[in-house]
Amino acid sequence: MSMKLYFAPGACSFVPHSLLEMAGAEFEPVMVKLHKGEQNEPAYRAVNPRGQVPVLVDGEHTITQIAAIVQYLDAKFPQQGFLPQDLLARTKVLETLAWMNNTVHPTFTHVFMPYKFAGTPETQAELKSFNAKVYAGLLGEIEQTAKQAAESGQAFLGGAKFGPLDAYALTLLRWGGFAQIDPTGYPALWAHVQKVAQLPGVAKAIERERLQLNLYKAA
Repeated sequence: MSMKLYFAPGACSFVPHSLLEMAGAEFEPVMVKLHKGEQNEPAYRAVNPRGQVPVLVDGEHTITQIAAIVQYLDAKFPQQGFLPQDLLARTKVLETLAWMNNTVHPTFTHVFMPYKFAGTPETQAELKSFNAKVYAGLLGEIEQTAKQAAESGQAFLGGAKFGPLDAYALTLLRWGGFAQIDPTGYPALWAHVQKVAQLPGVAKAIERERLQLNLYKAA
């Protein structure tokens, strides 16, 4: 077995984790416990000096960052069609993937880990509250994408086949629970996420990571 995926349960590494399982790939899943600071230990920093997940190791090659890993897996398992073959459709999927990764994801980080961006409890509380509202709006954009896909008869967010947008949408909506956002308030997206979660490969990744889709608890 030449491939390894370094992942953290519930993190954005769920995206390549689910792609690998959907492809039926042989790989070694290596769990990194972020809450225990394992990403900062010398052994992991030797794999990824930035101390982030995911990391895909394929033989002698180490690949970091979701966008890069997704494109690598798409090329390695072309039969899966993780990314559309049509140039414009492929570009639009990568556009949305980049937005999820560089806008929606960091907004949640301001909610979940405000201490990374402010030093006082008061400022951290303000950051958390403000960005929770922003995050709800961003999920609303993904809701519209899911609604448009359903209305047009498109099976998945990126086209006819399961791909990274579906896995990332599941992750982002799930995170909403930590921001006191009820996923059922996004009916098209919630329905899509539940459908995606039942795909055999995705279900296997969910089971390994022991994930609960709805983390929302009413105050």
